[in-house]
Amino acid sequence: MLRSPLAPLLSAALLAGLVLASPRPALAQATQGGAPPYEAELLHLAEILGALHYLRPLCGAAEATRWRDEMQAMLDIEASSGDRRGQLTSAFNTGYESYRQVYRVCTPSAELASQRYLETGAKLARDVATRYGSN
Repeated sequence: MLRSPLAPLLSAALLAGLVLASPRPALAQATQGGAPPYEAELLHLAEILGALHYLRPLCGAAEATRWRDEMQAMLDIEASSGDRRGQLTSAFNTGYESYRQVYRVCTPSAELASQRYLETGAKLARDVATRYGSN
């Protein structure tokens, strides 16, 4: 498996995006249930991280806990407890399980999915930071 140059980019974009987009008190209160306006994007990102946590090591990447660690960092910043944390964790688990049920070995399809998730995750993290980051 070739090492993807996008993996470090996704990691950096994810952490920068989360720090920049952390909900400010007024913004969080203005959204329904206290969730930030980028909640859908975070749920999608959590699912992507779950898929990467399964696919990347399956396809030979030396990233045994990298994507789970990224998810933990996201939870620490965005949802230290409560229902929101459960929703994000559930999205991560859905991403992981959906690929675990289909792939037992790395195939060209699994490799392609992994590459696409790296690209999508990096773009999503950048977009959240750009759209919702500090002005």
